[in-house]
Amino acid sequence: MPQLSPDHVHLRRVDTTCNMRRFCQLSLQPTLFGGVAMVRNWGRIGTSGQTMIKTFDDSARAGEAFDRLERTKRRRGYAPAAESR
Repeated sequence: MPQLSPDHVHLRRVDTTCNMRRFCQLSLQPTLFGGVAMVRNWGRIGTSGQTMIKTFDDSARAGEAFDRLERTKRRRGYAPAAESR
């Protein structure tokens, strides 16, 4: 099983003028068959939200997808949960 760095990101976007309170959690986890899964959980703060799991054969591709999605969220105004409180 490949050794992964602890990749976990919890982002929030709060805009009170638009009544917007959203979160997005991203993490990379090893699968039982030697691959890597990118687990994405998103929704309105205070709910359990929705979850999507996407599997990859190697950690390099999973890392690229993780970084790409994190950059997209940050461009849209999401910030780490500790900063957005």
